[in-house]
This record gives sequence, C-alpha cells and structure tokens, in this order.
Amino acid sequence: MPWMQAKTRRLPGIQPVKAGEWLLRDDAFAAQMALRDRLISERLAEVYQAMPASLPAQEELLETVLVELDGGYEKGSKAVLRPDGVKVPLAGVPIIAAARLVQEDWLLLDMRGEPVLDAAVLCFPASWTLAEKFGAGLMDIHGYVDEYDADMARRVLRMFAAIRPEQPLWRANFLRYQSPSLFQPRRVGESKPFAGQGGYVRVERQTLRKLAITGAVVFGIHTFVVPWSALGLAEQREFDLWASGNPVMTT
Repeated sequence: MPWMQAKTRRLPGIQPVKAGEWLLRDDAFAAQMALRDRLISERLAEVYQAMPASLPAQEELLETVLVELDGGYEKGSKAVLRPDGVKVPLAGVPIIAAARLVQEDWLLLDMRGEPVLDAAVLCFPASWTLAEKFGAGLMDIHGYVDEYDADMARRVLRMFAAIRPEQPLWRANFLRYQSPSLFQPRRVGESKPFAGQGGYVRVERQTLRKLAITGAVVFGIHTFVVPWSALGLAEQREFDLWASGNPVMTT
C-alpha cells in the first residue's frame, strides 16, 4: 500500500532497494509464473521484443538474476528448477529465461545516448503495449502521462545517469481496475474500463538497476493485484484522497 506513505505516494517516489530485495517472491508466484509461461509460449510476439545489439545486456541481466535467486531455487549449469517445480532452461534468449525465473517483467534500456527501450519481456502490461513503446526513448514512452513534462524528463534523465550498479532503486504505481487480469494491453488512447465501485487495486513495484558491465539500465515490474474489498477503511480512504488529486494516474 505505497499510497499510505508520503515518501512513496509522491511522484516520482524513488527509494533505495534494500539489500537482497531487488527480486520479490510472494504467494502469487506459482499462478503468475504459469500465466507468464503460457503467454510466452502462445503470444510471444505480444510480450517479447529485442534488438540484436541488446544481447550482451540480456546476458548480463540473466547472470545478475541468477546470482540474486533465493534458496527456493535449485540452480544447475544448464537449467534452474523454480520453487513451483518447473525447470527453466538457460539456453536460448537470455531475457526470456530471466523472465521465466521470477515474477518481474523486464525492460532493458540502452544508455549509450538517450535511454532507448531495446529489449523487453512484458507479460503483465497495465494499459500499454510493448509494440507501441519498443525502440522509443523515455519521453516517447511516457508521452501519454500528463505529469511527464520536459522538466520531469530532465529530472528522470539525471536520475538514470546517477544510478549506481551497487544501489538499485524502486518506486510504485497504484491503479484501480475493474478486472484482476494481469495481461491488460491497451494502445495509447484506449480507455481503461472502471465502473468506479469495487474492483481491484493494481500495484506495480518498479525497480531500476544499472548493469555494471554493459551500463544498461534494467527496469523491473513486479505486479500485485488485490480486491478493493480486501483493504481496510483507512486504506480505502487514503487511496481515494490520493486519487482525487491525481485523476490521470488512476485511469
């Protein structure tokens, strides 16, 4: 419930990641990973894109993920056994292997100039599509967000330039949705259906980590979805107070 804390409900709400908490594994792991595997198998063109030049950064991402996996995994030289009992081969496309190991979606930004999205596995989009944003810079990626103006863009670029490999960062998005579906791609301009009553709160824990060798920045997205009714009255009230001042961010 990041809206309950002043430091995480303000934009951009950037916080340092605590040691050992770059990756999170929660009680939705098995169900989320089964859905991720199915989407990668059946709808790969919608959830995966990569430029050939991104391969070194993909390989570094996979190596970094392997180092960070917790004790619930059994790691081998050619495959990893996930906590849900699924064996993930390490051969093939590195960013796909990295996405099949953990709950986070992965977006890689090439930092050798203006940051450009040049590789991604996005299985759980919250009202955007990889096809529209792939190959774009930060300003174009966030062009539909009113708050992301030229001043915000300059601040974000400075932050990206200052990220240190040893200190990942995180922030949170939190949105109301009518459906609990994790896979909700929408093109720019499409409205997100929400009746205004009940529904679900969708929280994205977004992490930023600079890879030490390639210098690419990894943008990770861990998604939580809970029924509105599961929140206490105080949490609902604080969310509504926040939303009343940020109508664009809640739709």
